Amino acid sequence: MSLMTIFLQVTNDAAANFSMSHLGGAIGAGLAAIGAGIGIGQIGRGAVESIARQPEAANDIRANMILTAAFVEGVALFAVIAGILAVLK
Repeated sequence: MSLMTIFLQVTNDAAANFSMSHLGGAIGAGLAAIGAGIGIGQIGRGAVESIARQPEAANDIRANMILTAAFVEGVALFAVIAGILAVLK
């Protein structure tokens, strides 16, 4: 029996639906964390490349990088909290 069929078994038990919400919330929180990590990595890569091309603009680039990374982290935090709330529903 595959793992997917175990998760998707249709039963009349309320606990089965509750566990599916746990699964969805956990997957959503994990995807939000992974997406934020990838996004911040792309921001950092772009900033380092920009600083390498124009070293005199390093302070401006660094400030914009930190601000953008903070916005990405904020959105990811909201997504993780939404996933946790789905688990604790």
